[in-house]
Amino acid sequence: MTRPLLLALALFALPGCYVHTVLPLDRNLDRTHLGSKIGKASTQGVLWAVVWGDAGTQAAAEAGSLTTINHADQEIFVLLGGVYSRVTTVVYGD
Repeated sequence: MTRPLLLALALFALPGCYVHTVLPLDRNLDRTHLGSKIGKASTQGVLWAVVWGDAGTQAAAEAGSLTTINHADQEIFVLLGGVYSRVTTVVYGD
């Protein structure tokens, strides 16, 4: 095998190399009305040390011009165990 191929296999074999998941921030999912608007706000990080952005619910609501939040999700994306990461708050409402 060539070196680049071995390196690629090793990177994908390590745990936590790639994570992309969406989690609800609500317990009553069966009774949730999402609404007509969506707002998103993110925080990004590099090399486990440098982080920027605002992933708060208020920032997400302002980005989507929401005055009422009906539901919120949190989207998490991590690459190579934290070399790059992004946490996004997604709010739904009117």
